[in-house]
Amino acid sequence: MRRSSYYSCTNERIIIIFAPRKKEMARQLQIREALREAMNEEMRKDPSVFLIGEEVAEYNGAYKVSQGMLDEFGPKRVIDTPIAELGFAGIATGAASNGLKPIVEFMTFNFSLVAIDQVINAAAKMNSMSGGQFTCPMVFRGPTGSAGQLGAQHSQAFENWYANCPGLKVVVLSNAYNAKGLLKSAIIDPDPVIFMESEQMYGLKHDVPEEEYYIPIGQANIQKVGTDVTLVSFGKMMRVAEDAVVALAEKGIDVELIDLQSVRPIDYHTIAESIKKTNRCVVLEEAWPLASISSEISYMMSQMVFDHLDAPIKRVTTRDTPLPYAATLVDAWLPNVQRVVEAVDAVMYRK
Repeated sequence: MRRSSYYSCTNERIIIIFAPRKKEMARQLQIREALREAMNEEMRKDPSVFLIGEEVAEYNGAYKVSQGMLDEFGPKRVIDTPIAELGFAGIATGAASNGLKPIVEFMTFNFSLVAIDQVINAAAKMNSMSGGQFTCPMVFRGPTGSAGQLGAQHSQAFENWYANCPGLKVVVLSNAYNAKGLLKSAIIDPDPVIFMESEQMYGLKHDVPEEEYYIPIGQANIQKVGTDVTLVSFGKMMRVAEDAVVALAEKGIDVELIDLQSVRPIDYHTIAESIKKTNRCVVLEEAWPLASISSEISYMMSQMVFDHLDAPIKRVTTRDTPLPYAATLVDAWLPNVQRVVEAVDAVMYRK
């Protein structure tokens, strides 16, 4: 889906409104509701799909994503587990290699590190190591990144870690619309999919059509068309990006905003075609700078559209430290609008 934006002026201030095309507006859902709707629809269609994880059943989910699902599908398809990520990730991987389609919920992807052997050495490699005899159709889903003052061990973004592994697909939602469409695609995908959400976004509402739809994994979304600079982001950082677009519009800079939606595969073509038009690029993500998604995009664009770049690509990431606990240090650690504006000014040689 290609989404449009439009401008309005109030007291000489430019406001950019990000929204799907009018014909697709039907109702507003919270992101948790969109995720639940995606799982419900696919589980009603296919009895081999089931949900497993900590507190997904009796407690209705740690973030209430699975609310009411136990009542509809019963304890054989909505399964509470002990606090044992390695154990239930292994059970699900075995089930997937034998024809079932599990959805594994991690309470946070920080805890997926306990299960990473099953994700990387089993699920991701099953198809290759079996010579194509076995696929592993499953989804590992849950929140990624920081969620306020939760400390360094609960605030890490691992999108680039998992994106580094062949055999996995990695999706990062940014709104309720792509939450539903991407999760439905992830559930029916024959490969294991890492599906990353945000604790701070579950309650946000966005327009979601009533009709059924799927969003292809690996297709970026041009959220706003522009002419001066390409801004690439994904996940929770899209909210920062949207605010930066408004701030830059007030300075007379017309930004083209791209939501990657998936970071493996990455839609390099859409980014490259945008840069051919704008000749400048900034990449924004919530991750440490070394070996990040922004590093990968910067390299690939230098290979694909080097002659179209009028300035080196700039990236905006978290600071290269574990996340501090103090609220003031959290603010200093995370990417923000001012840092994005400064990066855009730099690629436009305005500073």
